[in-house]
Amino acid sequence: MWDYKSVIPLGTPTPTTSDIKFNTNVIEIYIIKGDDFLQKIGSQTIKFDNPPTILDTACIVGPKEADGPLAKYFDQCLDDEFWGEKSWEKAESKIIKETVNTALTKSKLASDTIDFCFAGDLLNQCISSSFGLRYSNIPFFGIFGACSTYVEGMGMAASFIDGGAATNALCAASSHFCSAEKQFRFPLELGNQRPPTAQWTVTGAGCAILSKNGNGPFVTHFTPGKIVDMGIKDANNMGAAMAPAALDTLLTHFKDTGRKPSYYDLILTGDLGHIGKEIMKDLSQKNGYNINANYNDCGVLIFDKENQDTHSGGSGCACCGSVFSGYVFNKLRNKEINKVLLIATGALTNSTTNQQGESIPGIAHAVSIENTL
Repeated sequence: MWDYKSVIPLGTPTPTTSDIKFNTNVIEIYIIKGDDFLQKIGSQTIKFDNPPTILDTACIVGPKEADGPLAKYFDQCLDDEFWGEKSWEKAESKIIKETVNTALTKSKLASDTIDFCFAGDLLNQCISSSFGLRYSNIPFFGIFGACSTYVEGMGMAASFIDGGAATNALCAASSHFCSAEKQFRFPLELGNQRPPTAQWTVTGAGCAILSKNGNGPFVTHFTPGKIVDMGIKDANNMGAAMAPAALDTLLTHFKDTGRKPSYYDLILTGDLGHIGKEIMKDLSQKNGYNINANYNDCGVLIFDKENQDTHSGGSGCACCGSVFSGYVFNKLRNKEINKVLLIATGALTNSTTNQQGESIPGIAHAVSIENTL
């Protein structure tokens, strides 16, 4: 067992090999704490010493989303789910590809200045993002966090930038109602009835460009979540399955940072929907945090429950991705809100585990986004 000996504070000259001493049981290790080292606070939150800026965002959505209350905030609204392609899967790949291209254009950055891309979706082996971005010529991390993928990617991009491995990075996530229903539930041709707890997978994609350079909004903290499984087995009640994971990440973030709900102008979960949102509010209250005044959910915001027949609201990777990239980022940029805690939620399941009677593990990742430091 080697003993950790000492830390050199910021500003101390870099040690040479003669400064590192060896003996039988001890290595005197010197760690320089400077701009390129990540800092963990509390149990699992990363606090960025030099918070990356979100330079710009983009989102493209389908026709159902275009009929919803947030239509004016999306960069492009499609007339149909195929967008000129021969399959829903190819359409989803095109959506994420064009969303990334739109974000690059808006940020005024060339693709060869992006050091890393973090992207994912809901389909097997993340084919929508990998096929859609295969010609981007950007180093690619295909990630899967189910519907939490967008914030997982944002947190990883911010970590690479603050850690000194990147100057610019992007995160992107997509989903498609038709391809998701076919893979996770039933083919649309069957016309199966959907229970009131069911949610509507958002067709679309969201992308954010993060940079070491910029004047905000800044990603200041990243709280990766833990897997939480409360034994829910109903694939048509994802809000109930994911809410406990969202709560766990919320409580951890508050404990790690010492913040309270009132610190934020908006606390926003990814896709708990109407039912999951109420569960989240109730669980938070029971744990000593009243979030009612400034809490909402992307799955609640994206559709009109009364007029669009989406039951418990929106879901999917693009739910959080498009709502943040369109609606929320617009509010941040215009200074209508200044501090956002974005908690993307995901159900870590697939059709095979459902058929085998497995429960649905939940996950939730959070990023703190602020206009000023």
